Amino acid sequence: MLKATPRDPAAVPRGLLSLLAIALLWPGIQLAELNPWVLLQPDSTRAMGSFVAGFWPPAHDAEFLRLLGDATLQTLAIATAGMALALLLAVPASLLASRALSLSAASHGGRPNGLGRSLRWPVRGLLIVLRSVPEIVWALLFVRAVGLGPTAGVLAIALTYAGMLGKVYAEIFESVDQRPAHALLQSGSGRLGAFLYGIMPSASAELTSYTVYRWECAVRASVVMGFVGAGGLGQQIDLSMRMFAGAEVASMLLTFLVLVLLADQLSRALRTRWA
Repeated sequence: MLKATPRDPAAVPRGLLSLLAIALLWPGIQLAELNPWVLLQPDSTRAMGSFVAGFWPPAHDAEFLRLLGDATLQTLAIATAGMALALLLAVPASLLASRALSLSAASHGGRPNGLGRSLRWPVRGLLIVLRSVPEIVWALLFVRAVGLGPTAGVLAIALTYAGMLGKVYAEIFESVDQRPAHALLQSGSGRLGAFLYGIMPSASAELTSYTVYRWECAVRASVVMGFVGAGGLGQQIDLSMRMFAGAEVASMLLTFLVLVLLADQLSRALRTRWA
């Protein structure tokens, strides 16, 4: 005789959570004025169709390709220079914000004292301020301060990504096994030595993967910031879209796709190398 399938004990909680998620999502949809059906209206489909029809074939004349190459190199330069400045801020800030190298934590079984917390909170607050302001807002501010061009994009990425990298680096340092670093600190090693030999061997793969991912995000951000005058591919896409040059937009989007694919392959290779 077949036994009856036992009732799932988690069915009711999952159902209630699903209903709660829908109840919370619906007001958000209303506030966002989401109406995907507007894309199916005749005027919308006609406008999109006429614009997309101009995407093929992509622009490939020699003069445009030279312009595209310069814009691509400028985009990569903005992202890389911004990340370099962000790392200069994020690495020391993450070490100050992390409990991994706390002498009091090493000597009290992993529990930091009040002095350590009082020193870490201002740094964590600074990181919160830096990452809470979107990079495009920083770009708008720097465009007014230094004028149009890639400098505004570099500074915007540097500040925003310093906050992001500093927070995540500190969490990575705290998530790895702390015993090697604590043993080094208790045996008289300096904090730099404890970091290099006690923390980095376990954290290097995750740090590398996240850094490359953030560089990929910086490339995308530099394209977006080009729409506010920060140079690079974004500024050229904005100009081409204003002139309804769909073929040029298609070439630049394909170039951007290649950049993202290359960044993904680089991240995979580095993860394999450090695994």
